[in-house]
Amino acid sequence: MSERKPIESWLTDMDGVLVHEGHPLPGADEFLRRLTASGKRFLVLTNNSIYTRRDLSARLRALGLEVSEDAIWTSALATAQFLSDQRPNGSAYVIGEAGLTTALHEAGYVLTDLNPDYVVLGETRTYSFSSITRAIRLIERGARFIATNPDPIGPSTEGSLPATGAVAAMITRATGVEPYFVGKPNPLMMRTALNRVGGHSESTVMIGDRMDTDVRAGVEAGLETILVLSGVTRKDEVDRFPFRPTHVLDSIADVVDMVAPGGRPGAGEGSGAGSGS
Repeated sequence: MSERKPIESWLTDMDGVLVHEGHPLPGADEFLRRLTASGKRFLVLTNNSIYTRRDLSARLRALGLEVSEDAIWTSALATAQFLSDQRPNGSAYVIGEAGLTTALHEAGYVLTDLNPDYVVLGETRTYSFSSITRAIRLIERGARFIATNPDPIGPSTEGSLPATGAVAAMITRATGVEPYFVGKPNPLMMRTALNRVGGHSESTVMIGDRMDTDVRAGVEAGLETILVLSGVTRKDEVDRFPFRPTHVLDSIADVVDMVAPGGRPGAGEGSGAGSGS
């Protein structure tokens, strides 16, 4: 692997990296403090489209993690920006929560079920049969199908919940129409994140807990990648993928010392996970 430039900006997933099931993960607070103190640019990315940036910032603060609204980028925001670029001031029928509807409203979109330009599927804890049926019929009549992210399940304290990808599959099965997924692993979300953070692919790192979304998105965007084993992907699953992360570490606590000019894991760091550097 060619020598990479010093790390100037950071992108990190939220669930499974900084928090897990409503609790901060060890090292998350120190990692964020170190980033702030160093002056390094960073952005917290999430495929979760339920909450607005303000909501997420407040929820993280309640857990002792300080992340400003401006340092959060969600699949809902990426979707709203994508649709605004594609069809300014358009219309959409939305299945989702405030994070998605607010982002679309702020992008100038009208939310309607009367001949919309798009059906936009996001995440919600209250998917209803009637709203899914309405989406299917609108797509059959010509509405374009967009989904915020492909994640099939989401976490909860009680266990896995069906998420956007699973519901999208049901709509596709009924209509024969595949959605365009905007969120990770689509490099589109990574490029918009890089633009927002003012970073360059050669000097930016992506941290995540999933090989299929976080690491894949980072690899396809040309970033250095760090897989932490505190979330979805287990160590024994890494080699099943045709791509690999730059580093494999136990948790975000092992990344803290990298937040320095030219910082990289040393020979002893991440040894419990087997460093992939």
